[in-house]
Amino acid sequence: MLDPFYLIVDDVTWLARLLPVGVKLVQLRIKDKPATEIQQQIAEAKALCARFGTQLIVNDYWQIAIDERCDFVHLGQGDLDGADLAALRRAGIRLGVSTHDDAELERALATEPDYVALGPVFPTILKQMPWAPQGLKKVADWKRRVGKLPLVAIGGLTPERARQVLDAGADSAAVVTDILYNTNPQERTRQWIAVTR
Repeated sequence: MLDPFYLIVDDVTWLARLLPVGVKLVQLRIKDKPATEIQQQIAEAKALCARFGTQLIVNDYWQIAIDERCDFVHLGQGDLDGADLAALRRAGIRLGVSTHDDAELERALATEPDYVALGPVFPTILKQMPWAPQGLKKVADWKRRVGKLPLVAIGGLTPERARQVLDAGADSAAVVTDILYNTNPQERTRQWIAVTR
């Protein structure tokens, strides 16, 4: 089972600031950095997460996750194409997969993931999406379809919306911008933890 508060950060430096607040689940999603820096950040994140009893999920870089003996990888649909899922399984690494529509959900379920993510649930400013916001009814529908498999809701979430997606059936609510762009990320993290417990 995943923690109901799923923090996503774009650099390991966030972890020293936010893990002490009580974060128990974090994804490190690094973009456009040299491979050596990515490996270094993942190794540092793994050590920090071990210190704070936090579950680390590595986004995209499945080979580095194997090399660093991480225990969780998250892949988008495009990343599934080049990933060696058998190697991940041999290494004992659990898998989360992004989904946005019915075809992607079927593809994700075929990989036998350890969780699936659905998004964007609400409008998001993080990146341009070809999908319209999914809404709370889709969260409830996805949960019925995935059964006991944990469902992560992402996209445009705030603490108030996090409560709504959890009430609709999501097991975990993921956040990026509402915390990372906040003027007081530590306090906003505390609010997230309080509302998702």
